[in-house]
Amino acid sequence: MQTVLLVEGASDRIALETLARRRNQDLTETLVVSLDGVTNASKAIAEFGPRGRDLRMAGLCDVGEERYLRGGLERAGLGPIQRRGDMERLGFFVSEADLEDELIRSIGTPAVEDVLADEGDLLAFRVFQNQPFQRSRTTEQQLHRFFGTTSGRKAQYAAALVEALDLGRVPRPLAALLDFVAQAA
Repeated sequence: MQTVLLVEGASDRIALETLARRRNQDLTETLVVSLDGVTNASKAIAEFGPRGRDLRMAGLCDVGEERYLRGGLERAGLGPIQRRGDMERLGFFVSEADLEDELIRSIGTPAVEDVLADEGDLLAFRVFQNQPFQRSRTTEQQLHRFFGTTSGRKAQYAAALVEALDLGRVPRPLAALLDFVAQAA
């Protein structure tokens, strides 16, 4: 049976596919669907879930959007979902605060800055850090914000950050999602 992975956006899809490749995990029987925002989760769950195509589903969302995913799962007849553990048993995992934040913390700021240098953006990041509003923020907060300042930058860096990731330090939501998928194989 095909598994459908629901992720919020293109950067999440790229990060997940890159990590699967690095872990030598075959996703050929897996359809990774970018929701273009988790507010579209209910529609996708209805399409792929038990009242639609009845495919095995799993997914990833940010903590701020967890309620949308919960609601969609419950409306599809997969609830009630009282706590996060209920979602995880269904194969849906939550990033704290979001996937970029998880990757930054797992990789560490010096290594993320090395990735910026490799991609030719370290000088732009240094200029960004010197902006008055950024000066009081931590480097992690600045990096997180920097990735969201230009359209397409999150997607651009998704693969590069996962490539820099020590496979022994994979963020829990990503590892748990890929482990869930592997259990079905």
